Amino acid sequence: MPALSSSFVRRLTRRGRAWSFIALSLGLAACVSQPNIAPSAALPDPQIAAFAPLYAALDDGGFHIPGVVADDLDLRNRRTLVDNPTGQPPGTVVVDPKNRSLYLVQENGKALRYGVGVGREGLEFSGTAEVAYKRAWPRWTPTRDMIAREPDKYGKWSGGMQGGESNPLGARALYLFKNGKDTLYRIHGTNEPWSIGEAVSSGCIRMMNQDVIDLYGRVPDGAKVVVLPG
Repeated sequence: MPALSSSFVRRLTRRGRAWSFIALSLGLAACVSQPNIAPSAALPDPQIAAFAPLYAALDDGGFHIPGVVADDLDLRNRRTLVDNPTGQPPGTVVVDPKNRSLYLVQENGKALRYGVGVGREGLEFSGTAEVAYKRAWPRWTPTRDMIAREPDKYGKWSGGMQGGESNPLGARALYLFKNGKDTLYRIHGTNEPWSIGEAVSSGCIRMMNQDVIDLYGRVPDGAKVVVLPG
């Protein structure tokens, strides 16, 4: 075998070192966490970012309203502007118990949609009424029917409960009358935001406190309310 020239040997040595460096670099890279493998996973959901301020904690009337975690809210339960599906004129409040939605009809074919909780089967009201009056942090008194159905739960409140953070009517209530008579049906807040989208109440329509405060500021006394059949 012919002897290798010294220059040829030096070239082989340099190449061997280069390949060794590359192999070592690749080996180290395999052991280190790689950033930005899935960049989209770290990006905030733009819908969550948009809705989060609507459900932030707030202080109102001397009471504290906890924030609602926006990404825990089903999309259909979040306040949003939609095309008006009701056929009603602007200013009308339309409650759709079947779809757990309340609409405040706007101009230009739009409506504000809010997620709501509705009454259990057999406890619903349907028809047309009007907002006779509104109250902030309202006093709550269970009806005689409620007390008769669940005396252990409601009997102790037969004389009423002052408004406040533990009051089941929440931060606001709109009182619905029909032909001048109280329907005993309310649109009100709740201290149980998990119940929004469910059928759990004793007939009334419940909203997240942040939403009922928003609705309260937009709806005047005398506003028309249409409650669709459940």
